Amino acid sequence: MPFLKMNNNNYLVSIQKQFLYYKTLGEKAMAQLEPEQLFVSVNDDTNSIAVIVQHLSGNMLSRWTDFLTTDGEKEWRQRDTEFETVLTTKAEVDAAWKKGWACFFNAIHALTPEQLDTIIYIRNEGHTVMEAINRQLAHYPYHIGQIVFYAKMLKQGEWDSLSIPKNKSNHYNADKFAQEKSIKNFTDDELDRLQ
Repeated sequence: MPFLKMNNNNYLVSIQKQFLYYKTLGEKAMAQLEPEQLFVSVNDDTNSIAVIVQHLSGNMLSRWTDFLTTDGEKEWRQRDTEFETVLTTKAEVDAAWKKGWACFFNAIHALTPEQLDTIIYIRNEGHTVMEAINRQLAHYPYHIGQIVFYAKMLKQGEWDSLSIPKNKSNHYNADKFAQEKSIKNFTDDELDRLQ
């Protein structure tokens, strides 16, 4: 099988799928909880899921609003407030989640491959657009991992696995290796499985 060289267009398609995958993981984790569980914080150093969503949304709105022409740390952003309890209902949490992701995906979907080498700034530090995307591809899944972990701790009853269920790795691998080799993004099958 020939090696497929990654070009800038392939990169854009790949990262869109990966961010959608992590967005879906967060949504599927939160959907397993009772609304009040989104606001549980076990101690002063722990953020509730609602606070994590609030922070993610604030970051996305700041980083991706007019991101090609303005610094990613907007003057209007109140980052410290993102870690206070501001959202108080499930509807507010859902709205913040959707607003942040919509801003992010609108910016990413509008990109052309030629723009990936463009220099943008975050707190006056220059990044290529690709570096800025990669920075968030590490940041957002970090927090989504927190959401998933916290949701698993809070869930009352059986957890619907978002990855390979416990003691099912051999079955999962046997299914994968029974298929023909192919070149595709790992998220293609995972997103189908999560639907």
